[in-house]
Amino acid sequence: MLARVVSSTVMGVDAQAVSVEVDLTNGMPYFHIVGLPDTAVNESKERVRSAIKNTGFAFPLKRITVNLAPADIRKYGPVYDLPIALGILSATGQLNRDDLRDYVVFGELSLDGQLRRVNGVLPVAIQAKRDGLKGVIIPSDNGNEASLVKELDVYPFIDLKALVESLNGYADLTPYVGENMIDDWLNAPIELDMNEVKGQELAKRALEIAASGGHNVLMIGPPGSGKSMLAKRLPGILPPMLFEEALEITKIYSIMGMLPQNVGIQRHRPFRAPHHTISSAGLVGGGSYPSPGEVSLAHLGVLFLDELPEFRRDVLEVVRQPMEDGKVTISRATTTLTFPAEFTLVAAMNPCPCGFYGDSVKECICSSHGIANYLKRISGPLMDRIDIHIEVPRVPYEKLRGLGIEGESSDAIRNRVREARERQIKRYKNRRMHVNARMSQKELREFCRLPDESEALLKRAVDSLGLSARAYNRVIKIARTIADLAGRDEIQTADIAEAIQYRSLDKKTW
Repeated sequence: MLARVVSSTVMGVDAQAVSVEVDLTNGMPYFHIVGLPDTAVNESKERVRSAIKNTGFAFPLKRITVNLAPADIRKYGPVYDLPIALGILSATGQLNRDDLRDYVVFGELSLDGQLRRVNGVLPVAIQAKRDGLKGVIIPSDNGNEASLVKELDVYPFIDLKALVESLNGYADLTPYVGENMIDDWLNAPIELDMNEVKGQELAKRALEIAASGGHNVLMIGPPGSGKSMLAKRLPGILPPMLFEEALEITKIYSIMGMLPQNVGIQRHRPFRAPHHTISSAGLVGGGSYPSPGEVSLAHLGVLFLDELPEFRRDVLEVVRQPMEDGKVTISRATTTLTFPAEFTLVAAMNPCPCGFYGDSVKECICSSHGIANYLKRISGPLMDRIDIHIEVPRVPYEKLRGLGIEGESSDAIRNRVREARERQIKRYKNRRMHVNARMSQKELREFCRLPDESEALLKRAVDSLGLSARAYNRVIKIARTIADLAGRDEIQTADIAEAIQYRSLDKKTW
């Protein structure tokens, strides 16, 4: 007897259909899986055997061959337990369903037949809709996640027995209706508010510009000046997520198994803050079966690298490509996968090893040689890719105490950021990019015309600061964002002047 069940495999952030073919023939009992299975897939044999027996069904004493097609794609993980089990039950006549091939079956079995939560259900559901299938059959804990895909029937089940009884018509088989709370989920309240940061008006302004134009930021200041506090509040002033953006982010977190179980969607823009001991693979992704790294987990959000010089230099250098391209490509002998990585980089560092060079209170104990070596840990090409360099000095006591003085809220800043982003979306309509930081040379010439006075000011800055061609372009992009925040179509000299001050560290330290 031969039975076929449709399943899926996740490659990168997308899924591809896998046909699970189960063939039963007479002969010495034998259970074999072919089609490039990994260890977890091969171990499905024992889980499927025990689950079928422990749920009251008969496991056939025959020669069983399971083929996972296409055979040239590596299959990994325990997600083929459920389709293999249904294939065996269908081949033995214990499951009578003619339209089983119209559904994607995806799930892990426990030894007693329970269905366990699995990773990657959202991209699988999206691909099932693209392939024109009727629905997906998945574990109950993945129901909310799969229900994000509209016009696709979702059938979540707790165990194998309930699933087979429903498919055989002994129980109701009705599609799952997810909680219709997407608007509430995506409009979750801001937990960390910018008005909690005392002082640091210049740094707040720099972060507002960064949020408006998608610019990368480097904050330099002594320990305790508020660099981490500011960085953690940047996601709160980014524009609210659109449903399509939330879906992009949720796909990545679904693959990694990092979704909140009771919601099924990523509610906030990501904020990732990896430790400085992270490896290159951990930061940009990798592994035998390539998986997303921190840069992809920060997609459409914020990647915060605290104590930037403490990261290994080779680790920092691998960030350069995703910073420029908004994606990261990982190549292995058998496959090449691309993960999205369009993030805002926020880096923080001390001005010297002890942290108090230039501080108004504590004296620096570092030698000039030690300071130079400390700063050399960050390469010039990486610094060039960071648009805004800002000093974050110690906060005076008067501002730190700040009784009765309420700073501007994240909501107020976010409203200005949203308006600036809307101007950019309208300007770059029908183009690949949608924020000023992603402008190419063509867009710079088209949308960033400068008056003669601004050209002269920018020329003096380039000559005095020794800016590279990339830094020169970034000054213009920042000025374009400043003009957008002010609601102007044309860049003015004051915008160029303000943009230049965010590159003043080029002269001071690099």
